[in-house]
Amino acid sequence: MVKYLQRMARYNQWMNQKLYEKTQLLSSEEIAEDRGAFFSSIMGTLNHIYVADLFWLRRFTALANCNQSLSGITKFDKPKNLRDILYNDIDKLANQRQKLDELILSFTNALNAENIKETIKYRNMKGEKHERDLGALLQHLFNHQTHHRGQVTTLLFQAGVDPEVTDLLVLMMEEG
Repeated sequence: MVKYLQRMARYNQWMNQKLYEKTQLLSSEEIAEDRGAFFSSIMGTLNHIYVADLFWLRRFTALANCNQSLSGITKFDKPKNLRDILYNDIDKLANQRQKLDELILSFTNALNAENIKETIKYRNMKGEKHERDLGALLQHLFNHQTHHRGQVTTLLFQAGVDPEVTDLLVLMMEEG
């Protein structure tokens, strides 16, 4: 499971880099255009992925073993809700995304079989109490990113940009 989570962190970083490069081919107006998506635009969807990651990573710091490897999270914005648009400039958002992906990669590289079984108690955005083990929540974090990046690829196609291959298998082949 640890190796799987580390692979997903690498995939996350790889895909975000590709997606942001493709997005940066568009004008600011095209990136912000409401295209009828759940988070309206490419910019809205990319901000949502970023914001959701910030919420989850902050929750993970509740575990002593995670607090140290995620200490860098304090340097990032603290959003109020999942629809916050923290950055309207794609270059600034891409820069922050890159830094966050580096933190996620470093964090997952510090994981071991014991700490992914630890239980995290947290409240969702509605204030409801939940608890899950770290490994399951990390699976959710990576699945959530993949889901919304899929939406972004559709929005890019609508804007006339081919996001090219997004398959995890391609990263696996590149890594050997």
